[in-house]
Amino acid sequence: MTSKKEIKLALYLIGAGMHVAAWRHPSAQANASIDIQALQKVAQIAERGKFDIAFVADSLAINHESHPHILNRFDPLIQITALASATTKIGLGATASTTYSEPYVLARQLMSIDHISNGRVAWNLVTTADATGETALNFSRDKHWEHDHRYERAEEFIDVVQSLWDSWEDDAFLYDRDNNLFYDRLKVHETSFKGNYLSVKGPLNIARSVQGQPVIVQAGASKPGQQLAARTAEVVFVHWDDIEKSKEHYRQLKAQLPPFGRKEEELLVLQGISPIVGDTEEEAIRKFNELQSLIDPYESLKFVSGYMGNVDFSKYSLDTPVIEVEFPEVNSIQSHFYEHLEIIKKENLKVGDLYARLFGPAKRDAFVGTPTQIADEMERWIIEQAADGFMLQFPLLPRDLEDFVDKVVPILQERGIYRKDYTGTTLREHLGLKKPLNRFAKSKVNQE
Repeated sequence: MTSKKEIKLALYLIGAGMHVAAWRHPSAQANASIDIQALQKVAQIAERGKFDIAFVADSLAINHESHPHILNRFDPLIQITALASATTKIGLGATASTTYSEPYVLARQLMSIDHISNGRVAWNLVTTADATGETALNFSRDKHWEHDHRYERAEEFIDVVQSLWDSWEDDAFLYDRDNNLFYDRLKVHETSFKGNYLSVKGPLNIARSVQGQPVIVQAGASKPGQQLAARTAEVVFVHWDDIEKSKEHYRQLKAQLPPFGRKEEELLVLQGISPIVGDTEEEAIRKFNELQSLIDPYESLKFVSGYMGNVDFSKYSLDTPVIEVEFPEVNSIQSHFYEHLEIIKKENLKVGDLYARLFGPAKRDAFVGTPTQIADEMERWIIEQAADGFMLQFPLLPRDLEDFVDKVVPILQERGIYRKDYTGTTLREHLGLKKPLNRFAKSKVNQE
């Protein structure tokens, strides 16, 4: 197989790894999620592998069912600021909620880090999945907003943030000592936004960065999520169960771009995968089985519960057919909840099968194998237009990342489908995205 389209790669950076039992592995650092030097080391390995982004997820509430490395971790914005000081090229993505944040504060924080990193920041815009069912209680609210309600606010939120980022035209600051002109008053603009949810005057008290604005990342696969992504996102993370479903979503999402005046190459789709590399297939399977052996079945089901409506699986034996489980209405990750239900019904899964079948880091698939097998499968997804690249959710860190960088990356490079070195300095340059024009400067040109 040959393809000249350059694969894009993002690292999902989480403690000792994405597998729910990763922290128990003999080679793991159990407290990696709050050891900034360990996290910086992992980001540096990804940078050695010429990755586009090191990405940090988030949640705003925890309970006894949370993933171990979600229970105890840094705020994503603070973490990527620290990662910026330990890296020079790799992009840095952080999750922040439109439901539980204020646009002025978040716009300022993200733009500050974009300056600190010299234009390497991405914002993963989320409306908050509320895996615990208790997030609202941490923010002086009685109830988590309904799904569509959250997306209505998100539509306003991103417009406000991007408008604030354009408060200053690129050449607004003059620093003219002789004429006592710090800035050009005609090149600073108020946002003056009034919507159904938000009211923000502006301007923001920080200039645009070298890449103009942070890159916008999203992961919503529901209809409102797809609409928001088609209008505003530049990178979309997806986690489809197989290549055919991913191809269908890829076509649907790209087809929604033209009405917003956008081209296909302006939105990159990254599929979540969890590679485990072995010099032989048997070695890769052994590594996989070793992690699986560390799973406490009911502990893993607690993690599953957060994605399936907070069901108490302890009431059921592991041999119980999942179709007998009573699932409540989900006000969370709706698209994946319904995809999971479809798989459960089609394959007649038992309760004890859920974590290993539905969650990538515990799923044995074509990405558990030799370097060549994994490279072949990655290239197939690109050739068949199922994705533009991958979000790599390594089961065990840093082991699986190091194996991938040392053994899979060289194969992708030899095939001419992955960069041998960074050719730019900003995240937009890595991803092949243009620096956005300042909307206020652009409107002045149009008026003239």
